[in-house]
Amino acid sequence: MGSWMSPAVKLLRAGSESLIDGCCDQPRQFLGWHQLAEADAEMAVIRGYFPESSSAWVVFPDRNLRLDMHPIEQSGIFELKCPMKWLNAPSTRPHYLLGHMQQGKRLEQPDSYAFPPLLGELDLYLFGQGEHYQLYNKLGAQIREINGTSGVNFAIWAPGARQVQVIGSFNNWDGRRSLLHKHSTNGVWEVFIPNAKAGDHYKFRLTDIHGRIQDKCDPYGFFAEVPPRTASIVADLNQFEWNDNAWLQHRSEQSMQHQPMSIYELHLGSWQQTSDHEHGWMNYRDIAPKLVEYCQKMGFTHIELMPVSEHPYTGSWGYQTVGYFAATSRYGQPADLMYFVDYCHRHNLGVLIDWVPAHFPKDAHGLARFDGTALYEHADPRQGEHPDWNTLIFNYGRNEVRNFLIANALFWLEKYHIDGLRVDAVASMLYLDYSRQPGQWIPNRHGGNENLEAIDFLRKTNDQVHQRHPGVLMIAEESTAWPGVSQGTDRGGLGFDLKWNMGWMNDTLKYFKNDPIHRKFHHDTVTFSLIYAFSERFLLPFSHDEVVHGKGSLIDKMPGDAWRKFANLRLLYAYQWMHPGKKLMFMGSEFAQWREWNCNAGLDWHLLEKPVHQGVQSLVGQLNHLYCHESALYDLDFHGEGFQWIDCHNRAESSLAWRRRDREGNEILIVCNFTPVVRRNYRLGVPAAGTYREILNTDASEFGGSNVLNENELIADAVPHHGLKHSLQLTLPPLAAVILKIDAAIVANTGTESTNIEPGTR
Repeated sequence: MGSWMSPAVKLLRAGSESLIDGCCDQPRQFLGWHQLAEADAEMAVIRGYFPESSSAWVVFPDRNLRLDMHPIEQSGIFELKCPMKWLNAPSTRPHYLLGHMQQGKRLEQPDSYAFPPLLGELDLYLFGQGEHYQLYNKLGAQIREINGTSGVNFAIWAPGARQVQVIGSFNNWDGRRSLLHKHSTNGVWEVFIPNAKAGDHYKFRLTDIHGRIQDKCDPYGFFAEVPPRTASIVADLNQFEWNDNAWLQHRSEQSMQHQPMSIYELHLGSWQQTSDHEHGWMNYRDIAPKLVEYCQKMGFTHIELMPVSEHPYTGSWGYQTVGYFAATSRYGQPADLMYFVDYCHRHNLGVLIDWVPAHFPKDAHGLARFDGTALYEHADPRQGEHPDWNTLIFNYGRNEVRNFLIANALFWLEKYHIDGLRVDAVASMLYLDYSRQPGQWIPNRHGGNENLEAIDFLRKTNDQVHQRHPGVLMIAEESTAWPGVSQGTDRGGLGFDLKWNMGWMNDTLKYFKNDPIHRKFHHDTVTFSLIYAFSERFLLPFSHDEVVHGKGSLIDKMPGDAWRKFANLRLLYAYQWMHPGKKLMFMGSEFAQWREWNCNAGLDWHLLEKPVHQGVQSLVGQLNHLYCHESALYDLDFHGEGFQWIDCHNRAESSLAWRRRDREGNEILIVCNFTPVVRRNYRLGVPAAGTYREILNTDASEFGGSNVLNENELIADAVPHHGLKHSLQLTLPPLAAVILKIDAAIVANTGTESTNIEPGTR
């Protein structure tokens, strides 16, 4: 018969064997301090794990006492028995330090396993249910102070892992003494590391389900090294002093539906570059004043940043995210991005960011096969791999994964005061057969191609955002005819505030690429959008996607010689600004940059030395100022009452005319001539008798046009035309738009001065 062993000895031996085998998941059971059995009720044992150390000791500072610990066989575990009263536990922090020799140095610090866990039963329950919406305050690296001892609590979700260590600058990248303890509830691991601090670098070292050791960055980490380095960095996000309360209050009280919204989309690394950095990147703080001044002069109401979450490959532009909770270190630290947002808000400029919950890259240090299993993704490649981008698709049906993403959306709104999320690639989330051939996808439980779990996730995300942050916008980049994208979830919709109108964008560019002589054969292409314009709350985008990958810049898409290209581009922008829907323009397009966008190079600001590029920029500025000043151009963007065709059938002359109005009945009239032919004595039906004035003409010489203007007053008389009782005659300039307003409503100064605007100039 084998020799009898007490339960305590069995536990200790099992613990030492698990340490040696690399599968220790319950270090608290035998490390730290433990009250001894009833016979020794007044005694406790303190154990520590010090591999490769020949000696270890315990220091009781309150008693000015140092006692040697005794090694337990060859396991690396040392222990000391002491009176329970020496610990002052459990009501206050244990008053002892563990010491040992490491590489000839004496090291002493508090015992990680003497401190209570940060995560409680409620935290673990809510996470398991997928409803812990402030999970970013619990998982990852949380700076804590426990009864006077400061340090960092490290926590991670890895249910399939056999063992998890945290390695970093605080333990010389040796995690054997920094083992995380696994909560049995749902696979969350955590440990408190005394004396770890903000600025410390770290990774999680996992022994995965297959016994392989892999180092991972922190999925919930707030900061990281500049790629290609991959360590996470402890960061305190609660020290920045915000000064944007007035903005946030105003935001919560406004309805986007009846407000102007003109978005300037940009990539922070290539908007403007500096010689002070090897990659040309500017710091968030340096960009802020230059960008804000530029956008104010140009009349934009919001900026939209391409993803600022951490990503390993710069060429992905941020759309292949690894650090969902980490502001990319390319442009500075978290506080620098907070300063950027705060500065924008203090100067009345909203900040939107692109958010990518559709997929993530396969980089070894990221989420892929995180604990050796398909943890964040689907195991079956027919569900879990994206064929277009060679990335992995989130498993939206898993509570913890859904919680990770919803908490991430709320994180950017809470910690960085972001005003809205533009959700990338929504179509790829909605359809199980997106970019897949028959046999390459798995139908849902009803046999359909709808991704029911993704739909539920999107609805929950939008509901949580709107409940917790009134006034914040959720914007869908969705390219199909999925119904109700911008309809409330209570009515069966997805709950977004806005949907990108990709159909309008594609049809409009397709039409403009035609030589004007052929446009009469494609007239329906440019009018089709008004058939469905009010079926969703639309945003009209000319985004970065239209000026990359060989598609050419917007100016380069226009047909004809240089004069016609610029005239067409000015007409294109006027058509966009006068069409129902909010507006978005990608950087560089506002001054007609010729070359495609390159994320590794700054914009071609030198083009503004040429008057024709100045003219396009000036036009965009005036369109923005006119748009924001005239409520008829935005007040009823999403309602049919705000739009009426005057003439949409003149395909022979390729012209269009329409009315925009607000809730008070104020009106703006728009006429577009899509040919290079000047049309004199053009008769236009108008809604009322009176005197009209031209308030903007894209052919004006200040914009680089031929200056065919309607400089005199236009008198409407009682001649019925276009189905209206009154009409007037005007001249239609070539490849241009004319914008009119009845004289009684004209405001003399609309703030649309013509200026040559460059970033950073005063």
